[in-house]
Amino acid sequence: MKRARSSEGFLGVSRLRARRGLGAPLLAVAAFAYLLFVSIKLAGLGGAGPAPAAVGRRLATAGAGEPSARARGGGGVSGYGRITGEILRRREAVEARPERWGRRLGNFMELERVAAEAWALGAAAWEEASAFAGDVGDSIASRDVAGEGAAAKCPGSLALGAGETAAFLPCGLAAGSALTVVGTARAARPEYVEALERSGAGNGTVLVAQFAVELRGLRAADGEEPPRILHLNPRLRGDWSGRPVLEMNTCFRMQWGRAQRCDGTPSRDDDLVDGFKKCEKWERQDIVESKETKTSSWFNRFIGRAKKPEMTWPFPFSEGKMFVLTIQAGIEGYHINVGGRHVASFPHRMGFTLEDATGLAITGGIDVHSVYATALPKAHPSFSLLQVLEMSERWKARPVPEEPIHLFIGILSATNHFAERMAIRKTWMQFPAIQLGNAVARFFVALSHRKEINAALKKEAEYFGDIVILPFIDRYELVVLKTVAICQYGVQNVTADYIMKCDDDTFVRLDIVLQQITTYNRTLPLYLGNLNLLHRPQRRGKWAVTYEEWPEAAYPPYANGPGYVISADIARDIASRHTNHSLRLFKMEDVSMGMWVEDYNTSAPVQYVHSWRFCQFGCVDNYFTAHYQSPRQMLCLWEKLSARRASCCNYR
Repeated sequence: MKRARSSEGFLGVSRLRARRGLGAPLLAVAAFAYLLFVSIKLAGLGGAGPAPAAVGRRLATAGAGEPSARARGGGGVSGYGRITGEILRRREAVEARPERWGRRLGNFMELERVAAEAWALGAAAWEEASAFAGDVGDSIASRDVAGEGAAAKCPGSLALGAGETAAFLPCGLAAGSALTVVGTARAARPEYVEALERSGAGNGTVLVAQFAVELRGLRAADGEEPPRILHLNPRLRGDWSGRPVLEMNTCFRMQWGRAQRCDGTPSRDDDLVDGFKKCEKWERQDIVESKETKTSSWFNRFIGRAKKPEMTWPFPFSEGKMFVLTIQAGIEGYHINVGGRHVASFPHRMGFTLEDATGLAITGGIDVHSVYATALPKAHPSFSLLQVLEMSERWKARPVPEEPIHLFIGILSATNHFAERMAIRKTWMQFPAIQLGNAVARFFVALSHRKEINAALKKEAEYFGDIVILPFIDRYELVVLKTVAICQYGVQNVTADYIMKCDDDTFVRLDIVLQQITTYNRTLPLYLGNLNLLHRPQRRGKWAVTYEEWPEAAYPPYANGPGYVISADIARDIASRHTNHSLRLFKMEDVSMGMWVEDYNTSAPVQYVHSWRFCQFGCVDNYFTAHYQSPRQMLCLWEKLSARRASCCNYR
């Protein structure tokens, strides 16, 4: 079955389009069975029913420092700003009701308990931020560089002793900085791989000998791991290739980039970083060098050319042997030397700079004897907020229009993502639809534990007028509350036909998204995005979901969180049910939206529309949205769109 050019409709499919040239009856039967299964799963889950309940009182403002044109009444808790005060006033009114279920802590669900703690801490954090009178930029720099309550110090060098596997580099690195690790690679140890046993390859036990040396950045938000600016991973026993390999990569927002693998095959002579090859040659046991024949030997002697001797080296790491590894920062990338010999170079990737590398971590099968860092910078150039936020009238948000709009866009953002928000203001928030008032975009941000960050956020919101501050402490489990707030805002503070949710590392081709929306039946509710069908919960690992949290075997159909669109009738139903406390919440906001849409679908059939161009991982050419885009990539994508090229900037 052919894909539609721009999107695929899961619902409303009435017949199977047979492919020409399929001569195998079995294939045709399989295709029909699959289509029948999908249709039964997604289509016709309910008939027409009553219209969604009307929403109660509208929220009071559009954000800190921006009074809403649609505000009704002036109620709220004083001292918080109108949006925050109104939310707190409503919460206090609900908490005061004696009939509210689960008011005793012992009866709270885990998500309710976490939310209650976050709201209580958020109230105190907002009071501290409002009372903060210091220099926001200087205070943030001091604490980011040197830790809680300490003065900023950036030593020119540092040394770690035996067994120490982590170092803090307050001001990052500069060109010429070097990190030297003296260690011994441990012998291989057995590891169990379930997939190998299932495939019949023995008992699933393999011998693994590897370690990692990483340059890391600062953690961007609670719930995220710090970015890996350089991940250097020597695998002494090899991996799927079956031979020793040196792998280098980056990881941003817990999403890995494309790995650079050195396996002993030299890179091209023109593939250089600061004049060094990306991968040097070393001996490989799987390649047998052909011996010189008598004829070629006689010919070489006859023409009188001396054959240049070639030095061959083994893989630079061996089990149980000591090594000296040096990582040197260059202009174009990082250079890896072992025992004084260059073995690989890794180019800088867009989105990361040398001063971002504020941490060193060594993990895996290695005994560390000592670590030295030299030629470190003594001042960090990037901590001042003035270098991130461009306080210009050009980037201020337009007031909320009085008349109805076509699309409202809610952007989830972390408290200290100043650079991400500034990049969006300079790029896709400059689309004519936003500038002319046909679409409105706002950032939805919760509070941090740090009063300096909250104070900076408050000033940013007051100046730009495009931030809705939610008065609870930011946590991964509570992202779903931001999504509810987006729905409430889209139908209460503005009158929008459609509501879009995206993340602050998502680049939106707003003109194309608006064009896509107009192609579907406006009389039916719409759920548009990169849809997942029969996705099963993970029961193990970082993103594990317990059976108490989600007892079902599969999630409902849901669109990936980086970018999706719902129609206003669905958003009104969500806001209404949240107001009367009948809205079921789940810690994964995209799954929650799928659950809410499925509930709404029982009373009013919903158009489920799928398109892979709402990219979940990175970017593809002719994208509708691109995910995991750094601020620099945002600017790059905007420049390409300005030149009428919807191509990606897939380098970091």
